Amino acid sequence: MALVRKTVVTSLAMLCLAVCAAPGAWGQSATGSLDFAARITPTAARPEPVRQFTFYVLTKSYAEIVKEVEGENVVPPRETFIEGLKVSSELKEWLKAHEILDLTMPELDRLVTPDDIIHVPEFLLAYQHSNSGGVTTGIPKPRYADADKTTHPDRYNKQLQEYYVALKKFIQNNPSTVNGIELELVGVNPQQQWSQIQADHRHRILRMAPEFAQTKYLAAKADTDLDGRASVSSLAPGEYWVSTLNLDANAGDTRLGWDVLVTIRAGQTTRVDLTNLNALETHASTP
Repeated sequence: MALVRKTVVTSLAMLCLAVCAAPGAWGQSATGSLDFAARITPTAARPEPVRQFTFYVLTKSYAEIVKEVEGENVVPPRETFIEGLKVSSELKEWLKAHEILDLTMPELDRLVTPDDIIHVPEFLLAYQHSNSGGVTTGIPKPRYADADKTTHPDRYNKQLQEYYVALKKFIQNNPSTVNGIELELVGVNPQQQWSQIQADHRHRILRMAPEFAQTKYLAAKADTDLDGRASVSSLAPGEYWVSTLNLDANAGDTRLGWDVLVTIRAGQTTRVDLTNLNALETHASTP
């Protein structure tokens, strides 16, 4: 009996040693694996594997990561941008009251009223230049002199107001004379500067988001083989996104990226096919 008891104890001890000695024996059952295959179908062609391409397994959607980065790197508000422009205060107020920043747009003459031309110095100067040189007949001529502004201010202001009244009436009776005013506003047009701010912001986000994703949300990454397949093991159960970040995979005339949600379960292998159907977008490659 003592021998049997000793044998049982010895067997249990050996079993314990074997289990304890196996690295990650218990941890492996608490994790899962991911197998995926990536293929692109070009226009009127067969599917092609995405070969030797790096895919990233993230704990957050890359699209949401981009939004997070954008939230921490915002473009200055439109009104703040307008306040910083080197233009008259009257033009700043006009820009704030309208939904445009492009003063060279052909439709500008429909938005600018006679009062706008009278009260916004840039519009007045543009209108005067556009109708100068004998192009427009009957247009009122200013009688005031700049020298009178300090030496005879009363006369100056009286003649200035008379000119404004006459000019406003002329514009009202001749609305076609406003046509072409946008051609004279190139020098004060803020659209190019605003567009550059927007473009710089997009480039900054494109540069920062991939690094931020890998620093804060990267669970694993894997390179596809020649068949477009890859696998990742030892993933904790939960939701992940298989992503190409801001990179595209090419095949023929088609360029694709992915940000696909997958669910990992303990002790199981999740399999997913990355195709045109679950890609972010499809578009033709540029030369």
